[in-house]
Amino acid sequence: MALSWRSWLANEGSKHLFLFFWLSLNVWLFGKTFLLYNQGLQYYYLHQMLGLGLCVSRASASVLNLNCCLVLLPMCRVLLAFLRGSQKVASKKTRRLLDKSKTFHVTCGVTICIFSVLHVAAHLVNALNFSENYNEEFVTLNAANYRGEDPRKLLFATVPGLTGVIMVLVLFLMCTASTYAIRVSNYDIFWYTHNLFFVFYMLLMLHVSGGVLKYQTNLEEHPPGCFNPNKTLRQNLTVPKAFQELFPDYTTEPFPEDPPVPEPFVQNSFMRVCSEEPKFQSHFPETWFWISGPLCLYCVERLYRYIRSNKPVTITSVISHPSNVLEVRMVKDDFEARPGQYVILHCPRVSALESHPFTLTMCPTDTKATFGVHLKVVGDWTERFRDLLLLHSNQDTEILPIFQQRRYPKLYVDGPFGSPFEESLNYEVSLCVAGGIGVTPFASVLNTLLDGWKCYKLRRLYFIWVCRDIESFRWFADLLCMLHNKLWQENRPDYINIQLYLSQTDGIQKIIGEKYQALNSRLLIGRPRWKLLFDDIAKCNRRKTIGVFCCGPNKISKILHKLSNSSNSYGTRFEYNKESFS
Repeated sequence: MALSWRSWLANEGSKHLFLFFWLSLNVWLFGKTFLLYNQGLQYYYLHQMLGLGLCVSRASASVLNLNCCLVLLPMCRVLLAFLRGSQKVASKKTRRLLDKSKTFHVTCGVTICIFSVLHVAAHLVNALNFSENYNEEFVTLNAANYRGEDPRKLLFATVPGLTGVIMVLVLFLMCTASTYAIRVSNYDIFWYTHNLFFVFYMLLMLHVSGGVLKYQTNLEEHPPGCFNPNKTLRQNLTVPKAFQELFPDYTTEPFPEDPPVPEPFVQNSFMRVCSEEPKFQSHFPETWFWISGPLCLYCVERLYRYIRSNKPVTITSVISHPSNVLEVRMVKDDFEARPGQYVILHCPRVSALESHPFTLTMCPTDTKATFGVHLKVVGDWTERFRDLLLLHSNQDTEILPIFQQRRYPKLYVDGPFGSPFEESLNYEVSLCVAGGIGVTPFASVLNTLLDGWKCYKLRRLYFIWVCRDIESFRWFADLLCMLHNKLWQENRPDYINIQLYLSQTDGIQKIIGEKYQALNSRLLIGRPRWKLLFDDIAKCNRRKTIGVFCCGPNKISKILHKLSNSSNSYGTRFEYNKESFS
């Protein structure tokens, strides 16, 4: 399969180039800081005491500052949604970079873990060197109190040491709980441990305020390694005791600042004369500059989101669909959303702290204020939520009037937030591929087209939906039929190309009787032949750019991603997009 470099650059290339740039930036920052502490005269005495441990610890700290600063920005969902929807980000390529926010967050997290290991190892060596290389001449420079002091005291009996140990434990919990296996098997563990980030940042603010590592401030008066004649003469000269008794005031005076020094000694290029003792002081905590801005931005956004979602929504109806899928329709004052966006649901009766994202399957319009979500009942949270909503009903479908709403639990909605599927209406041709419940992002797009399609750039939509059982198609069968009939009435039957694939079958090949006749003719048994499908779409849309949108299993996503990067003989370019909740 030939690789199209133009398609590769549009899909995967930008991601790889950015990751290469980010890695290069971190390596450059590490190297520059390493050389600064290795060659800087202000760190001469400290370097003599600690060696390379000083350079590695400070170089890794500079990289940690950068990544701890930026790791929070991809989690500012309101900011990303604003940038995506604003006219200030007019470029489609730039907006598509916003879809990589989760990748950037993970990249920063992995970088923090790697350089934290270096930072901790370097400081373990520093603690040992502070104890073994204790220098009585530079008392203020020593972190140890005496030579041979137990290094464990520096790790567990000082503010920088103790906060560092606790931060390592917190970071270990966050990293291990973020692995794919734990997130899939028990999402609650991931959720609660990841919220320890606030503890991590508070400890980080305290960690850098200890001022253990110091630099010399009087380089002009005391060049490193210089000769101090006052100190040398005072140390070598013995004053008679009788002279001290007769002239006590005189003997306490120091020798002149600039005593006559033999000319040959002054001209020696290997030794310079200093006029005073070295002075040391701690750096102002630079970490505060790095993380205060993003941390304040994130806290302000969380406060804004809390205020915005503080009022519970009004649930208008709850519908139980086949295959353990629940539809919740609701209304909320001043709620606006675009097709393809998602919201975060929080039900205190289910969990006091836990919240989950769900894609909107119905967006409010000028004529109706109702919006809704479809959720697959898998896991503890969705099971408890379903039981609360359908507590007094054993029927498959329940639609209750608004005046009976007090039977429903309180539900809070945070959002909406942006997703890649907002771009599906901004292409002239779009290919939307859904796997099972992954159809939800496209449902709001289909609902929007049902209200009116002429105001959008989209002129042809290929909709591919793959399900394991026949009942799953009933989730949105009515919507698909209504949209199909509407386009036929408007003489645009070619606007949407619907293909439904049943990957597993027991011989049932029809959805439900005559009601869904339009869909029965588009129902196919088996799995799509993706290569032939892409070739056919490229042939019918020569020299056009087609947006490819996928929400489904990783196996399908990888196939579509690979095909989007491949070249074709028709000059058609495919731009790949994939759903990824932040």
